[in-house]
Amino acid sequence: MYKVLITYLVAINLLGIIVTVADKKKAIKGKHRIPELDLWIIALLGGSLGTYIAMKIVRHKTKHKNFMIGIPIIIIIQLVTSILAYIFLGWN
Repeated sequence: MYKVLITYLVAINLLGIIVTVADKKKAIKGKHRIPELDLWIIALLGGSLGTYIAMKIVRHKTKHKNFMIGIPIIIIIQLVTSILAYIFLGWN
C-alpha cells in the first residue's frame, strides 16, 4: 500500500513541477497557456508541494495572491489530513 501511495505522490508532484515550468516557458514565449484550473487540479490531487516548489523556483504565479495563499493552504490541509488518517486509521 505504501509503495503505491509513495509512487503516486512522487508522480503527481513531478507532474505539478513539469506543468508549472511548462506554463512559465509558454508565458515567456507568449504561447497558448495551460489553464489555471489544471494547476489547481494537480495541486488538489496531491501535487501541491511540487507545484509550490516549482512556482517559487521559476517565479511563476508568485504575483497571484490566490496561488501564493491557496497552494500553501492545500499543502497544510493535505498534511493535516494525512497525519489524522495515519493516527485514526492506523496506516502502519
